[in-house]
Amino acid sequence: MSISAPAPLTARGGISRRDAITLAAALVLPCAVPAATAVHDETWRDAARNRDIPLRLRSPGSPGPWPLIVYSHGLGGSREGADVWGEAWREAGFAVLHMQHPGSDTEVIRSGGLRGLRAAANGQQLIARAADVRFVLDEAMRRQRSGDKAWQAVRLDTVGLSGHSFGALTTLAAAGQRYPAPGDLSDPRPRAFLALSPSSTRGRLSLQEQFGAITRPFMAVTGSLDGDPFGSFETGQPRAQVYEGLPPGQRALLWLDGADHMTFAGNRQQRINGRGPFQRAAMAQQREDVHHALLARLSVLWWRWRLLGDPGAQALLQQPPAESGWAAGDRLTLG
Repeated sequence: MSISAPAPLTARGGISRRDAITLAAALVLPCAVPAATAVHDETWRDAARNRDIPLRLRSPGSPGPWPLIVYSHGLGGSREGADVWGEAWREAGFAVLHMQHPGSDTEVIRSGGLRGLRAAANGQQLIARAADVRFVLDEAMRRQRSGDKAWQAVRLDTVGLSGHSFGALTTLAAAGQRYPAPGDLSDPRPRAFLALSPSSTRGRLSLQEQFGAITRPFMAVTGSLDGDPFGSFETGQPRAQVYEGLPPGQRALLWLDGADHMTFAGNRQQRINGRGPFQRAAMAQQREDVHHALLARLSVLWWRWRLLGDPGAQALLQQPPAESGWAAGDRLTLG
């Protein structure tokens, strides 16, 4: 979702505080993780910023070394969310590190409801999230050098960064997005990016001015119903415009017909029974499993191509998907 001033709470229909907490939490609340999954939770302390970063590391069952994908949750999220993507990438042989961002995580929902959620969508939180990315990569390197067993099999020279919604904005920032205000939030270490429900920042800069400095491989993912839950737009078209601003050559756009904002959160269980801004169309709910399967497969191919240089993965992405579930309105654009 775009960073902007909070809109009225009654936009696109009234909603109570209790419903807001329940519905917003449905974006990010976890489902049960399979017992066989290698999952390790801990919290890292960034002493320089007096900030604790909760983390969840998913480790593949195969012998290392494993490339690493770092994941940034959406507004109101936590390290427990996006288990669909985390498991798909783990099963494909990638270590997956889910970050949790204090100040824009689930505590915002618990303490402030929908109003608190809106208030957290601001530039200062984006700056804090970008600093979280830098800290986490710095700390992972430090732990690996110190002999931490959890990090000995992780390839910290082969890192991808992904995120949903506010996490997609975090991904864009680390990739090199430019803003009307001075400053650089980028990090040179990730080699490729995957942004789920990205959007541009409203302001004076054109799309090319915002995204033209992103020279590393970048995939934007959205769909026809991927509107802003707060009501500033209703389709995924403004999100797809991110692709237009990226330099040709290493960009990609995946568009899924009928997918909505909750589709791309990547939670295994459907938890929403909402109204107002959180009401889901029947098509999005009916096709969610198919969309999850499609995106899991295509994102694995993207990571294998762009992180590992796998020519077979590249060839599969460059031909029309053959699996069932690909609809007439779906498209994958490369270049």
